[in-house]
Amino acid sequence: MQSALGARLLENDPAPVAVAVSGGSDSVALLHLAQDWAAAHGRSLTVLHVDHGLNPDSRVWRDRVRAMAGRLGAGFQSARWEGPYPETGLPAAARSARHVRLADMARAVGARVILTGHTADDVAEGRWMQADGSTLGTLRDWSPSPVWPEGRGLMLLRPLLGERRADLRDWLTAQGVDWIEDPANADLRYGRSRARQALAEGGHAAVPQQDRPLRASCLIADEWGVIHARRDTDPRALAFGLVVAGGGARLPRGDRLARLTGRIAAGENFTAGLAGARLVAGTDGLMLVREAGDYRRKTEPVMDLTPGVEAVWDGRFALTLDAPGWRVAPLSGRAARLGHADRAILASLPAAVRPGLPVLIRDDEAGPVLAQTGARVEALAACRLALGLGQVEHEADLKCRREWRTDGRAPIL
Repeated sequence: MQSALGARLLENDPAPVAVAVSGGSDSVALLHLAQDWAAAHGRSLTVLHVDHGLNPDSRVWRDRVRAMAGRLGAGFQSARWEGPYPETGLPAAARSARHVRLADMARAVGARVILTGHTADDVAEGRWMQADGSTLGTLRDWSPSPVWPEGRGLMLLRPLLGERRADLRDWLTAQGVDWIEDPANADLRYGRSRARQALAEGGHAAVPQQDRPLRASCLIADEWGVIHARRDTDPRALAFGLVVAGGGARLPRGDRLARLTGRIAAGENFTAGLAGARLVAGTDGLMLVREAGDYRRKTEPVMDLTPGVEAVWDGRFALTLDAPGWRVAPLSGRAARLGHADRAILASLPAAVRPGLPVLIRDDEAGPVLAQTGARVEALAACRLALGLGQVEHEADLKCRREWRTDGRAPIL
């Protein structure tokens, strides 16, 4: 495990390394092993604990994890999931809620990487569940946070994927360290518990075919959040690019994507909408932008801005504004009221790009002002592509910088 941490993490860096600790044996072993590495390499640790509220003892578990962090000299952050708890799909809902809270806490303490205690047993259980029809994804040692936009700029590191749970428990016992046994792990209503029981009884799972890794070089995003791609872009990368351009989180259905890529492969020049994005296929390649028609079909994304607090708008732009009383909304339907300077900027952009850009408006309807000229703005597409398509291989790569005005400041409105 020590080599796995050294291969991905910076040494002697002031940012803490976050460790997700539930209190179970895997995460407790991870915390102790990570503390050894951190002490030897000049890093601090912060323990992140999520209380799902699903067990009456959950607050007691939280306090035990807090005490453990204190004994090891690590920081501690905790968040609680208050529901609502779905009648079906509870494990998936809990997993999503956990990742949202882990991401929020990691960002709050300035961490870039979250360590999780998944083991070889989790990999085997996941394969069993996939063979049983689950759509659960494959665990990888290094992957971006699965939630958006909360997980922007964060990577997950799973350094124990080569270790067995029984070996970790033997090691903890030898160290005199105890852990929490969650009774939900034996509840056969859940697929993970059924997989654990089947494997304990000598069952096995077929190893699913692994997708080859994708690379971000096939998709390029500019400072306006526009994504450009070659016509021969891998369909899986294109699917992700559409999600990024649309600001969403769900990949398009396979049949719809297949029809789209078929038209591209046939050499057609066309425009089509998918996953909240608009794809413009031309002779010189593909352009992916926000689908303005999506605003008419759904609630228009209008967001109040709190002075000095970064807000992510439409899943695509991070904005910070110091002056009070402003909101951010799409340009669609507001372009005619822009000032002369903003209209001149828009004139240099493709027409398909313009409606999905953010503008600032006031409660008194002052404005609109193009957000890039009135606030500190970061188009998130480039960083999201780098994280999701394998360009980030080390904590040192997590240096995505904001696209600010050339003078580094935004005017006070």
